[in-house]
Amino acid sequence: MSDDENWQAPGSSGADRPAPDGGQPQWGQQPPSGQQPPYGQQPPGQQPQYGQQPQYGQQPQYGLQPPYGQQPPYGQQPQWGQQPPYGQQPPYGQQPGWHQPYPTAGQQPGWTPPPKPGLIPLRPLTLGPLLAAPFQALRRNPRVTVGASLLLYSIPNIVISVGGGTLLAFLVGRVASGELGDQPALQAGAIGGAIVVGVLSLVVSTVFSALLQGVIVADVARESVGEKLTFGALWRLVRGRIGALIGWTMLYALAWILALALVAGIVVALAMTDSQAGTIGAVLVGVLGGLALIPLAIWINTKLAMVPSAIVLERLPLLAAVRRSWRLTTGYFWRTFGIILLVGVIVYAITQTIAIPFAILGAILGTVFAPTSVSSAGVGAQVLLSQLSVNVVSSIATAIVGAIGSVIQTAAVSLLYIDLRMRKEGLDLELVRFVEGRQTGQDVRDPYLPPAQQAASPAPGWPAG
Repeated sequence: MSDDENWQAPGSSGADRPAPDGGQPQWGQQPPSGQQPPYGQQPPGQQPQYGQQPQYGQQPQYGLQPPYGQQPPYGQQPQWGQQPPYGQQPPYGQQPGWHQPYPTAGQQPGWTPPPKPGLIPLRPLTLGPLLAAPFQALRRNPRVTVGASLLLYSIPNIVISVGGGTLLAFLVGRVASGELGDQPALQAGAIGGAIVVGVLSLVVSTVFSALLQGVIVADVARESVGEKLTFGALWRLVRGRIGALIGWTMLYALAWILALALVAGIVVALAMTDSQAGTIGAVLVGVLGGLALIPLAIWINTKLAMVPSAIVLERLPLLAAVRRSWRLTTGYFWRTFGIILLVGVIVYAITQTIAIPFAILGAILGTVFAPTSVSSAGVGAQVLLSQLSVNVVSSIATAIVGAIGSVIQTAAVSLLYIDLRMRKEGLDLELVRFVEGRQTGQDVRDPYLPPAQQAASPAPGWPAG
């Protein structure tokens, strides 16, 4: 029997038996108590002699190395304490373990990306996802995004535009066809009708824009964690915040109207002094006041851009939402402004590309319906018909395209709100915990609520859709 065949693993049943030929114990066997291994043999726990190998299917013991230049049997791994083959390294942060294979040559430890359960990856966002995700939101849930934009933005604006245009055309026609003695009353009525139509259009647009903002903000927040809700489910989530949204939108619009009216009032007051100094002052106030309003509008609009998202997602009252938006944008003003401006330019280019052909088509239809000149007989009805055709076509196209553009801009600002909370408050960790808890069937609360509100909430604040 050869030396290779006589080898036994230490601790096996053969370790207590004497050598078969009555000679010396084999490598890895214990000599009888009180005896030392003969000269030339290794004590237990040492290396086998050069040229000896473990039997097939056995491993060298802990702390033992195979002879120089030899490898373990095929299909088996080196044990703890041994080195991997040349050019290979164990995974980062791990040591070679019991029966743990080594990576192949050239393999690098991999980086596990953050999960992307839905619209965005759950990490602070770069420019690419911030620009692409609003369009993806429009495509992922078109029944809500396109449907809500048509229901809450396009249809009311089309009704107001068509009705207001019809009323104004009628008033202008009366002024044009009225007698000379009735002109002052007819002109006053036309001016009053125009003011009423303008105010009504502003109020309707403001109210329904606030409703659309609430639905889109909630939809983007739910899609970011991989949930796709119906319009009814989203409405149930935001209907308690509609009053605050409408109040904020109207107060915000009113504040800018008052600012413009203040500048315009000063200009008019200076111009009515009937002096050269007053005229120059009116021009200077108009130019400098208009130029001063531009950076003020940029600053205020950027700092308060997160108010609708804070009202809907954090369920804050109006003043608390204003303070919240102001704090979130602190330190990220130029980044927030740049992304909002870039999205606005993209949306404007897309909407104009679609709306301009419809406006041209409306003008062509107007010339078809009213081919005669203004001096011809029956000009009042023809002008009215022409105006109506142009107004209807352009209003429908503008309302539909403007609604889709409003959805994209609202979604972009909502994603910026989520990104700012990820960067400043670690919201990405809360979203990951929420996704993992939902997958394991746990009762999860709304991850967008502040911790104090989550603790005070007696029931899960994130109902299923």
